[in-house]
Amino acid sequence: RSGCVHISNFHGFHSSSCPSVCPVEGQNLGTDNVSVIEGEMATISCRVKNNDDSVIQLLNPNRQTIYFRDVRPLKDSRFQLVNFSDNELRVSLSNVSLSDEGRYVCQLYTDPPQEAYADITVLVPPGSPIMDSQEDVVSEGNETELTCTAMGSKPAASIRWMKGEQELTGKMTVDETYDGMFTVTSRLRLTVSKEDDGAPVSCIIDHPAVKDLRAQRYLEVLYQPEVKIVQAFPEGLTREGENLELTCIAKGKPQPHQISWLRVDDDVPSHTVITGSDLFIENLNKSYNGTYRCVASNAVGEAYDDYILFVYDSRAGEGAPQKIDHAVIGGVVAVVMFAILCALIVLGRYFARHKGTYFTHEAKGADDAADADTAIINAEGGHNNTEEKKEYYI
Repeated sequence: RSGCVHISNFHGFHSSSCPSVCPVEGQNLGTDNVSVIEGEMATISCRVKNNDDSVIQLLNPNRQTIYFRDVRPLKDSRFQLVNFSDNELRVSLSNVSLSDEGRYVCQLYTDPPQEAYADITVLVPPGSPIMDSQEDVVSEGNETELTCTAMGSKPAASIRWMKGEQELTGKMTVDETYDGMFTVTSRLRLTVSKEDDGAPVSCIIDHPAVKDLRAQRYLEVLYQPEVKIVQAFPEGLTREGENLELTCIAKGKPQPHQISWLRVDDDVPSHTVITGSDLFIENLNKSYNGTYRCVASNAVGEAYDDYILFVYDSRAGEGAPQKIDHAVIGGVVAVVMFAILCALIVLGRYFARHKGTYFTHEAKGADDAADADTAIINAEGGHNNTEEKKEYYI
């Protein structure tokens, strides 16, 4: 035998210690557990292998017969026959509700009877998540708390947090209501910076009955100004006699309501013109050297930036050598070297061609002499034929 134990109570009801399938002597009765979303359709299949014409029936959790072969004794019309044969009894249940949840029994009339169990689990998706924050606006460096609640689900949902593409961890609590539903709340605490201003924060609900259920809101962060001084004029060195124009760029949230200029450790020159975020000094001289500071403030705080003024002589920087184009110089040098090389080749060929001529002229007097003595004299540099014995050196 299979080791299954069947117990009958005084009402004639049966139960089994086997988890789902109880095979007996070559006959296999099987079924599957079913998970279904509330309001949708569930299908229960009772399957038999090697059936010997035994009767198949399906019972509800109260042990009431839903189908006996292809006949439905139960008056609940939500149960419909999908397929009936010697090897299968398949039944559908439409518009499933929580009251339909439980253990259904596939029964095969053999000796002894065989049973297999199909557990129907009804899933109830949570409602739309409710997201709230401790405060709508938070200053940089402070901590804020966000809460996300998923109500009325079965089983309990889980909640994840995302800030942009970064996953965050919240603290989750689960409460079960009187009707077997669950309410889940997650609290997220985070310290914000100015970079978080406008960042999306989402709570994402994970539940087997629903996908992509989330709530989202954008952080609004207040932060103190960021200050930067820009030299609008002149573009280069600040020389004596020239004018100076500085612009102070300040950004913050809220926008800075006050921008002021000062000179560190001294007074601003008397003829300095300050217009809002701009500072203008004409006819510079070296007594104006120093550190000039722009200070911007808003409701969160204040910040500043410094500009160090150094006034040069009026002719400073004028004699600076021009930039040398090394590529042009390299090209010129290459051309000159090539010309010299060509000249050397031509001269070498010239000397090679006239080397024999030099020795011919050297002995020309001996050829024209009347006797041997005259030939020797002429060959050794005598004064005869002096025009023909001239030598040229380059």
